[in-house]
Amino acid sequence: MPDPVQLSRIAAVMLGVRDMDAALEFYQNKLGLKALLKEPALALLQCGPVMIGLSRGHVTMASHVAGASEVVFGVDNVRAAQKALSERGVVFMGEPKQVTPTDWAVHFKDVDGHLLSLFGPEGKV
Repeated sequence: MPDPVQLSRIAAVMLGVRDMDAALEFYQNKLGLKALLKEPALALLQCGPVMIGLSRGHVTMASHVAGASEVVFGVDNVRAAQKALSERGVVFMGEPKQVTPTDWAVHFKDVDGHLLSLFGPEGKV
């Protein structure tokens, strides 16, 4: 008999936010994600097969807004994506670094301090 609890994919990553308008401005206008749902306390944004959830309620459930977690966005060209996001006002924490034999990563934070990164081949600008 198959295991009834088969975790096969990540459906969504939920992030606690203090200011929904500021969070939406960052994720929509700077990162270019499309909103699927917008309510005063909850927004869902599409990021490929995974949704990013922005939730005011998660702030009250946690002892802090941003913890020891990271949302990693896969890209085809880390350097080109970093350049494009920098032009939209995203501030990066440093330069891309090689993290596997074939992939690179570069980190940045959202308006609530959540750690985010770009991950993929280094590419060229």
